[in-house]
Amino acid sequence: MANEQNLIPFNKRTESEQRKYASQGGKKSGEVRRQKKAMKDTMKMLLNLNLPESEGKEKLKEMGIEENDLNVQTAILTNQIQRALKGDLDSAKFCRDTSGEYIGAEEEREETENYKVLIPAKDMPPAFINIYRSIRNREYSEYWLEGGRGSIKSTFANEMAIELLENNPKMCIIIIRRYTNTLRDSVYAQTEWTISQFSETYIGLQDDYEFKVSPMEVTKISTGQKIYYRGTDDAGKIKSIKPPKDMYIGVIIYEEFDQIQGMNTVRKINQSIIRGGDDFVQLYVYNTPASRQHFVNKEKKMVKKNRLIYLTDYRSAPKEWLGQAFIDEAEYIKETAPKIYENEYLGLETGEGGNVFENLEIREITDKEINAFDWIYKGIDWGWYPDPFAYNNMYYNSQQRILYIFDELNCNKKSNAETWQMLKEKGVNEEDLITADNAEPKSIGDYRDYGSNIRGAIKGPGSVEYSMKWLSSLNKIVIDKERCPNTTQEFEGYEFEKDKDGNIITGYPDKNNHHIDAVRYALERIWSRRGE
Repeated sequence: MANEQNLIPFNKRTESEQRKYASQGGKKSGEVRRQKKAMKDTMKMLLNLNLPESEGKEKLKEMGIEENDLNVQTAILTNQIQRALKGDLDSAKFCRDTSGEYIGAEEEREETENYKVLIPAKDMPPAFINIYRSIRNREYSEYWLEGGRGSIKSTFANEMAIELLENNPKMCIIIIRRYTNTLRDSVYAQTEWTISQFSETYIGLQDDYEFKVSPMEVTKISTGQKIYYRGTDDAGKIKSIKPPKDMYIGVIIYEEFDQIQGMNTVRKINQSIIRGGDDFVQLYVYNTPASRQHFVNKEKKMVKKNRLIYLTDYRSAPKEWLGQAFIDEAEYIKETAPKIYENEYLGLETGEGGNVFENLEIREITDKEINAFDWIYKGIDWGWYPDPFAYNNMYYNSQQRILYIFDELNCNKKSNAETWQMLKEKGVNEEDLITADNAEPKSIGDYRDYGSNIRGAIKGPGSVEYSMKWLSSLNKIVIDKERCPNTTQEFEGYEFEKDKDGNIITGYPDKNNHHIDAVRYALERIWSRRGE
C-alpha cells in the first residue's frame, strides 16, 4: 500500500536504507531470474513431450512426419503453418522467423516496433504479404493492384492506407474515382468499414475519426489528418484541396482505375497532388480490362522503374470471405465461358476476340541467338508527328516459320539526316538493304544520297491484307520487349475494329501500326513469293 514513507525517493534515503532496499531488490531480481529459468526449462520439457494417440497425430503422420518427431513442438509448428496459409500474418512471420531462413526477421521486428498500428493479421491473406512488405519498405512509389472479381485488392489498399495514416502523422489520403456521385456508397463506405475492422484490434481507434458527408471527408481527431474523396469528373475540386498546415497528401488511391478518362487525366491530377512531402504511396486498383487497347493495359507495359504491377485473383482470398455462392458461380463460368473466366475472375488480359496476332511470344532474344541469325531484314515506316519514324531489325526462320524481331528505332520530329545518323549509330551501314514505305520518294532519295542501300516497298492491290494474313499465320512471332518496347505494344494491342453491336469489321485498322508496317515492308520479298 502506498504511504508517505514509500514515496520518499531512493536518493533521499539514508545509506543503511539504500543498502537494505538494494539488497531486497537484488534478492527479488535473482528470484525472478530463477523463476524465468525454471519456466523456460519446463517449457522445453513440455515441447519435447510425445504426442498422445489422437486424430491430430494421425494427420501429422499422413503429412510424412516421422514417429520420432511427433512431439508437442511439431504439432504447434504445424498448426502455425496451417494458420499462416489461411491468412494469419503473425503466424506467417512466426514460421519464417522460426525456420531461420528469414534473414531480415530481427530488422523487421525492430521496424515494426516503430509502427503503433498495423493491418490486423486476420485481414492479411498470404498473397498480399510480399506487396505489404514492399510498400512498408517503399521499394516503389506506384503500386498497380490488378486482378479479377473477389481478389480483395480494394480491401488491402484501404487497410494499407489507414496503416500509413496512423503511423505517419503528417500524411493525408485522397481516394479518387471517375464519378463524384459514386463516392459515398463506394469508397467512403469502404473507409467506414476499414476503420471499424481496425477498431476490433485497436480498441477505441474508431472514436478518433470524425465522418462528414458535406464536405465528404474523414478527419483523424487527435492529429487533424484528413481523408479526401474526389471524382475525376470534377478535377477542379482536386486541385483546390489544401491539407492542414504542415501536412500533405501522401497516399493516393485510384479506385476503379480502369474507368478513369486516361493517363493524361491521371498525370494532371498527380501533378497537382504530389507536392509538399518526400514520402508518397500511390495505389491504383482495378479489374484488368480485357482489351489490349485499353489505356491501362497499354500503360502498364511501359517500362517505369518506380512502378510495380501486382496481380491477385479470388483464389488468393479465404473462401469464407467470399462465400460458397461466389465460388460456385466462378466454377460455372470457368466451365461454360473460359475466356470470360480468365478475364473477370483471374484478372488476365485476354483481348475481346478481335486480336489480329494470336501467335506472339514476348521474351528476351539473347545475343547468342542474334549472332546466329544469317540474314537480317530491315524495314522503315516514315513518320514525323504524331506518327513516329519506325524502324525494325528482324530475322525469319523459313523452315520453322518463326519471325524474330529484336531491334527498333522509334522517334518523332527527326529529319531524314538525323534518323540516318541514328541508324548508323545502331550499326546500320551502307551495304545493308532497307525496305521502306514507298509513299515518300523524297525520303528514299535522301537516304540514297546519304549512301544507304534502300528500296521502296512495291505494295500493290491487296498487299496489306495478304501480308497481315501471312504474319498472322506464322507459327510464332517472337519479340524482345526490352529491345523493342514500341513494337511489342503495337503487336500486342493490334485488334480488329468492331461496330456498335460488337461485330468485327472486315479489314485491318490503319492506326497504331507503324512498326507493324515496317515489318511488313522488310519482309515483302518473302510474303509476296508464290506459295508463301
